[in-house]
This record gives sequence, C-alpha cells and structure tokens, in this order.
Amino acid sequence: MLVLAINTSTKVGTVALYHSEKGLISEVNLNIKLNHSDTVMTSIDSLFQLSGYTIKDVERIAVSVGPGSFTGIRVGVGAAKGMAYSLNIPVVGINELDAIAHMTGATDKRIISMIDARKERVYYCDYSFDREGRVVRNSQYQDGEITKVVEEYAEDNLLFLGDASIVYRERLEELAGERGYFNLKSLSIPRASVMAEMAVDMTPDDLVHLEPYYHSKTQAERMKEAQNK
Repeated sequence: MLVLAINTSTKVGTVALYHSEKGLISEVNLNIKLNHSDTVMTSIDSLFQLSGYTIKDVERIAVSVGPGSFTGIRVGVGAAKGMAYSLNIPVVGINELDAIAHMTGATDKRIISMIDARKERVYYCDYSFDREGRVVRNSQYQDGEITKVVEEYAEDNLLFLGDASIVYRERLEELAGERGYFNLKSLSIPRASVMAEMAVDMTPDDLVHLEPYYHSKTQAERMKEAQNK
C-alpha cells in the first residue's frame, strides 16, 4: 500500500510517501517563512518527481487534523480531502499529538506530547509504551500553561516532545529539573513519514465528516461569542 501523508498543522510543513512493504519512499520537510498554502502542493509534486511514483499510485492519504495552527490545519485537511475525493481512495485523519508521541523509541518515561499554543500555553497529552512496545495514550487531549503540565505529573520522569519542547525548553528544564528529558530537535517536530506508517493500520475516516480538530475556539468564534453576550 502506498500512503501519501500531509502535515501542515504547525510551523513545519511535512509531506511523505510511504510504502507498507518498502518503508519510507520520499519525504519533504519545510521550516520556512512561506505559508503552507504556497508550498504544500509543490512539496507533494516533488515527492512524485523524486520517487518515480504518480498520484494515481497512491492508495491511502493520511493527514494531521490538529491541534495546531488553525489556518495550517485547514490547508492540509482541505488538500487531503480534495485528493481523496478525486482519486476515490480512503483518508485517515491523525491527531497531531498522537503523531508526535510516535516520534521516539521505547522508553520507561512518561511521554508528554506538546504543541505550542503561544504565551507558555500548550496543547498536550501524555503517553507511555506498553509491554508490546506500542504507544498508548493515557489522557484526554488538553490545553494549559506549561507550569500546570509539569505539576500534573510531579511524580514522574517526563520526556517532552513536540515544538513546545523546543520553544519552552529552558522553562521546562527549570520546572521539571532532573525529571525532565528531551529528544533531539529533529525528533521533536512532526514528520509525515511517521503519520504515513501509522495510517497503514488505522481505520479510514468518513471523507464527508472528516474535520479539523482545533481543540480551542478560533479567534473568529471567540469574537462572535463576545458580541452575542
């Protein structure tokens, strides 16, 4: 099975082609100032140019549904749904926090997957590995200040993953002390190849009802609520 994965939920845009038997075919990761809407289709085109495959060879599409950048999420989900519809193939929506948690090897530490929500606030969730070496989600998807996150797991050794672990590393080191652990920067940002591999064994979503997962309200929604009060 050939899977095309798209992730535009955070600052780093990433797309990949992954084959269920051959493994990773090609991947493009961009951490630049251009908007995802300007780069996502060009990045996807480059995957096919480099790999020798064509869009018609794709049998499944994986896409990050968030949380993250409201605009970025819409770009990725829109592109994935459009291609899945035109090719008549399944699409799998993957939560960004779940994808980030799969960016590390087996560990006995509690994994804290976290995405920067600005001003020392993060979207986060905690994970661990079971005896079979599988990543298990232990909590609901949440948001809060990083001080709350560290206090919530005061008895555990914590492995921080995600862009927030880079942005707030000094503060997290201060709060967690010797209990805090960090991955390489290159392994703390989303990778479409990881999402593609996850999608092979996941149940596809209903194309019509696949929607972005923002977790918190958009600015437009908050303004509308304020006006109606």
